[in-house]
Amino acid sequence: MAEILFEYIRQGNVVKVTAIESETGIEAAVVVPASLSEEQMKLQALNRLRYIMRKEEQNC
Repeated sequence: MAEILFEYIRQGNVVKVTAIESETGIEAAVVVPASLSEEQMKLQALNRLRYIMRKEEQNC
């Protein structure tokens, strides 16, 4: 996995976190409570990204 970029968009008491794998452009988004730490938010988005990337590999 190459560099992972994260984008945060706060909407009230939740944050939409998008993780983007820079090499392939695959991205995954999760919506988490704003009360989580930045590290917890990153982990949630990264786990979702890994799941999506595994699914992509299986479909090839």
